[in-house]
Amino acid sequence: MIDPHHPLIKILLVLLALLAWRRWAPVSYWYVLVFPRKVISLRWTWRHVASGCGLTKKRHRWWFTTVPGLVASTGVVQVKRRFQRVAVDTKPWMGLPRPTRNGFRITFHLLDGQIPDDYAKVCERLAHAWRIEAVRVVGSRPGRVTLQGITSDPLTHVAAAMPPAAPPGGWRADDLLRPIVGVLETGAAWRMDFRLIPHWMNAGATQSGKSNLINALLVGLAPQPVALVGFDLKGGMELSAYQARLSALATTRSECLDLLSDLIAVMGARMMACRRHGARDIWQLPDSARPIPVVVLVDELAELFLTADKAEKDQVTRTATALLRIAQLGRALGIHLVLSGQRIGSDLGPGVTALRAQIGSRVCHRVNDPETAVMTLGDLDPDALVAARSIAPELPGVAVVTGSDGRWSRARSGYVSDYAAEQAAHTYAELTLSWAQVAASGLGHELPNPSHHALNP
Repeated sequence: MIDPHHPLIKILLVLLALLAWRRWAPVSYWYVLVFPRKVISLRWTWRHVASGCGLTKKRHRWWFTTVPGLVASTGVVQVKRRFQRVAVDTKPWMGLPRPTRNGFRITFHLLDGQIPDDYAKVCERLAHAWRIEAVRVVGSRPGRVTLQGITSDPLTHVAAAMPPAAPPGGWRADDLLRPIVGVLETGAAWRMDFRLIPHWMNAGATQSGKSNLINALLVGLAPQPVALVGFDLKGGMELSAYQARLSALATTRSECLDLLSDLIAVMGARMMACRRHGARDIWQLPDSARPIPVVVLVDELAELFLTADKAEKDQVTRTATALLRIAQLGRALGIHLVLSGQRIGSDLGPGVTALRAQIGSRVCHRVNDPETAVMTLGDLDPDALVAARSIAPELPGVAVVTGSDGRWSRARSGYVSDYAAEQAAHTYAELTLSWAQVAASGLGHELPNPSHHALNP
């Protein structure tokens, strides 16, 4: 018979309890057991880690040194003490690590001549030295930089992190044009904040999660007082299912040109309204005069720029010019672009390159060719390109996302099926305005001669 009081049995029960704790309550297990040991390890090894990552600085200090003299006849060694300049390694001062749900944060005091980018360049080295998943720069202020260590990848399971669609009228004013679409690798919610970054570029190969991001965005914006406009040159195969929530949908090149012309006219009318009220953007207008924001969803951007013959070159030029004008002026006038495509390269023409320069944030999923990754992220940290090219096919929805500060992070959109997005479009169909209503919103008049073939019935 097994003795339950035997020391080996007790040890085995303790180990089983710890394994169960780690399996079923990983957050408390991390806070109580793992994090204290990690703090001791970080502080104990910081001098060696900082030296290995090139974060230390040579400083000259005066020290007392002992200089041996001549040996007297008595055999006694005469010594002298004097000041001497000695070069020593000075490490950055490390603050006390603070725990998070999936890692920790540490603030460092920068040495003379150091900047936060010096830490951003060695984040991968720090992650290997600390034996964790990743390290990212998450904040800085004069003389300080804050790093976040990520011990486990929070992007492995994201579906549960997506919030349910809000009921009609249930959204908060602070959430207007700030939908949550997924999770960042830091564990924070991934918001596509159009108030902060007015235009977004979304690149990715087939089955990479590009369309899922559009679904998540539509679910987040559907309950809000926002007009959604679609450009789908696949004949409407992608966006027509959501037409109940779209104020306009263009499915051919001619319809796209007409709808873009209407958007330019709407921009002109909103400019005049802002001028009359002495406002610099629509958010400074009185509530009664403020027009409804418009989010333009463009699926497969390359189709707008590809030409089959010379006759289409003029259409492509006009399309590129209209999109560029919207990108340049849309933020102040409440018109926002979300440009999606499998292929976004310089071979599509100078219009795409000029348009990219106006896009404040980029989302790069797994891509088939390096040029699309370079076109999307090439003007950022080269490490962002490496991270984008290393996205595994078995993790759809994972992408490299840039922020308003120029830094990048990995993120993953929450899974939203086509059926769920379609249901959200029908649920909030009563919030959909006709294109004439969108044009007249806050202006007191309708757009003259709107393109009725592109309107939502």
